[in-house]
Amino acid sequence: MTTDLDAAWTRFDVAGAAARDRRIVDLFVAEPGRLDALVVEACGLRLDLSKQPWTEADLGVALDLARAADLEGARARLFAGEAVNASEDRAALHMALRAPKGAAFKAKGVPVSAEVEATRDQIRRFAGAVRAGEIRGASGQPFRAIVHIGIGGSDLGPRLIWEALRPLEPPIELRFAANVDPAEVALALAGLDPAETLVVVVSKTFTTQETLANAEVARAWLRAALGPSADSHLVAVSAAPAVAQAFGVPADQVFAFWDWVGGRYSIWSAVGLSCAVALGFEVFEALLAGAAAMDAHFLEAPLSRNAPVMLALAHVFNRNGLDRPLRAVIPYAQRLRLFANFLQQLEMESNGKRVSQTGAPLSRSSAAAVFGDAGTNGQHAFFQQLHQGTDVVPVDFIAVAKAGEGEPASQTKLLANVIAQAEALLVGRSADDVRAELEAKGAPAAQIAALVPQRTFPGDRPSSFILMDRLTPEYLGALIALYEHKVFVEGVLWGINSFDQWGVELGKTLAARILPELEGQALNPHDPSTAALIGLLKD
Repeated sequence: MTTDLDAAWTRFDVAGAAARDRRIVDLFVAEPGRLDALVVEACGLRLDLSKQPWTEADLGVALDLARAADLEGARARLFAGEAVNASEDRAALHMALRAPKGAAFKAKGVPVSAEVEATRDQIRRFAGAVRAGEIRGASGQPFRAIVHIGIGGSDLGPRLIWEALRPLEPPIELRFAANVDPAEVALALAGLDPAETLVVVVSKTFTTQETLANAEVARAWLRAALGPSADSHLVAVSAAPAVAQAFGVPADQVFAFWDWVGGRYSIWSAVGLSCAVALGFEVFEALLAGAAAMDAHFLEAPLSRNAPVMLALAHVFNRNGLDRPLRAVIPYAQRLRLFANFLQQLEMESNGKRVSQTGAPLSRSSAAAVFGDAGTNGQHAFFQQLHQGTDVVPVDFIAVAKAGEGEPASQTKLLANVIAQAEALLVGRSADDVRAELEAKGAPAAQIAALVPQRTFPGDRPSSFILMDRLTPEYLGALIALYEHKVFVEGVLWGINSFDQWGVELGKTLAARILPELEGQALNPHDPSTAALIGLLKD
């Protein structure tokens, strides 16, 4: 039986097919109101979707799809704290973590805002006391460095925030260790004075293999230098406080973490403690305020002027309407160079699913694979493929109008590059233009014939453009929340659960089985290749 949603997807498919037979640049002539319809401003961000391959009518079809999928109802259930993470019977209430004081969020009917505010106050007090030198190390010295130990969502968000907002000469240095590769924790600890170093361990269960391995190394490093009192340098962010305390963390230095917070949505919680200390709580609070502003926009703005909804629909139009499995994210801001890495987890872990909420196989493709780097670095690496490769790869450009440091002239050059790259992807360069240029230079006919196809750019390659005035904590918070809600919208359209991650579990389970085999125990049955590798590498 055909449902309203099936019919909406059929119309969406027809719109996508039609988009293959026209050029985006021509739509600016055909649609005089295109910029007004496809540019949205929200929370200090300007989102320009006019270089996407859809028409204004196609946008209407995409909005009809969102309504047929009951996006508005799903959004209401999300903010109401219902168990939108059905496979784990959990709410997904990261919005509660950044809500202004006095909010009344509930997770499955249980009030949570008061506990969130209490933990936020604990973070404020701790961050202020460390920065003021009121909380000191075991030998009485103030803390001048933090080593943050976590992995996945317990690492990527804090790293991004620190890189984006760190002072040029921070009074407290912040380093990270995530990978179980021993080199990472060794590099994180190198050159630090244990007497002046705080170690923050972030793990919801306090059982994550990589995190505990690195935490044990850091604890041994502290104890070797400071003796039994070294454990006063340990801090934990965990939903298992008893386990953290058994590890050696003082009870008053364990910060709460709740099961209704997914790891990749957790930067707004005590997972951001290291950043709150190293940057100052007022910076962290401004980050929360920017994200909360985007929450209000997502909840209240009409779908046709709703930035997360519009960005999601543009991405789905490319992914499903035009069958494009890749997307590049290029921030033209060195401080945002880790943003694509952050989005890889946010998008690909959330929506990299092959079955629906009910367990039925999906009939449509889900999350695109995300890659990227800071502009202009990416221009000298993979932009060749973006411009002239056989696959069309949509791009999200992110730019900052005014630099926070450095030479204004360099910032102007940076902006010229990002604008030019978006234009070049859109308009390309025709064979006739290339030929005319070569003829004007007096190139011989044979050389012209050889060079024209090499120097022709097809163009018609779509991009989104997100512009903020400055890279402030507020605007960064809004940017991250924009993509968080975009991911949720896509999950609703695809009918999947964006808040579980069962695909992460199998490899972890097998690693736990293989580890004792590498340490000398008898082998379990494996495929021949795996058995050979274990035999080659075991002690």
